[in-house]
Amino acid sequence: MNTRPAPVHLETARELARSEPWIDVHAHPGRCFLGGLGDHPLAEMLGGDASPAALEAVGASAVTAASFSTVADLLVLGISPEGGIVASRDFEPGEAAADHERQLRALVQLTARPDARAVLVADDYAAAQAEGQVGMLLCAEGGDFLEGSLEGLTPAHAAGLRSITLVHYHVNELGDIQTEPPRHGGLTPFGAEVVEAMGELGMIVDLAHATWDVTRRAIEVSERPVMISHSHLMERHGDHPRLLSDEHARAVADSGGVVGAWPAGFALVDMEDFVTEILAMVDVCGAEHVAVGTDMDANYQPVLTDYDQFEDLAARLLARGTSPETVARVMGRNMVRLTRDVCG
Repeated sequence: MNTRPAPVHLETARELARSEPWIDVHAHPGRCFLGGLGDHPLAEMLGGDASPAALEAVGASAVTAASFSTVADLLVLGISPEGGIVASRDFEPGEAAADHERQLRALVQLTARPDARAVLVADDYAAAQAEGQVGMLLCAEGGDFLEGSLEGLTPAHAAGLRSITLVHYHVNELGDIQTEPPRHGGLTPFGAEVVEAMGELGMIVDLAHATWDVTRRAIEVSERPVMISHSHLMERHGDHPRLLSDEHARAVADSGGVVGAWPAGFALVDMEDFVTEILAMVDVCGAEHVAVGTDMDANYQPVLTDYDQFEDLAARLLARGTSPETVARVMGRNMVRLTRDVCG
């Protein structure tokens, strides 16, 4: 049943949103990865860059901050005969780095707007809320842009990048992905170097799309907490490769990290089902380690499609008997803490 929550729960949700920042830990608002792509056929096919309008939509909602994530393997992605996303080819030399620079440059330009603020340290979330700005956590989905070298990491951090999802759909030099047969046997030696270097710079390691072997090794290597920004738990939804075992999710929580509940339609049917998923994650990981990662504007048949729905989501959690304290943690407080632990 997907009925609206009671007014009392909606009002409590609004009070929580006013009291501290709410954060979407993984998203591509307005298909922001298309910024600066011009009249490229891919931009035309996907509807073009609408990130300025998406930024305004976040600002008009109860959400304070969102991930604005590049897609590092964008130019090589295609659709498999079965309908899944796959890498259709490998990169040409320099291609991944150049396209990521294009995407990151467009996001940095967006942060210069008066209604936006780049999230560089944890206090930027509260500052954005106080000033009525949208906090933009700049992220990269895939470490492909590094092209096997640490050389590009420091410039990306200096430009404002604060999180990297090590792998995506193209099997890169860092490790194996959930949706392809293993090629590396887990995290590669270079992947371990990247994890260590990210820790030194103060960048959040995101292990979404990474296999359990990659995740386990990355946690061993990292001296800081890590994140899985968007996924589901396996127990409720079968054995789809993008799902997490309880052990997988709990290992991230035990590192001090965060797991983002993902409103993707391949496993969920409606918002109430998403609430059930969040509560299952709380049971497995603990209330201090769960967040919301919508994958906004790049998700598959999402059950949450608009930032205005965050109030509704919080109210539904309250209606299920979830304490305001736990709701506050899931909606933003846990990500503030993770950002402080890693970025400062």
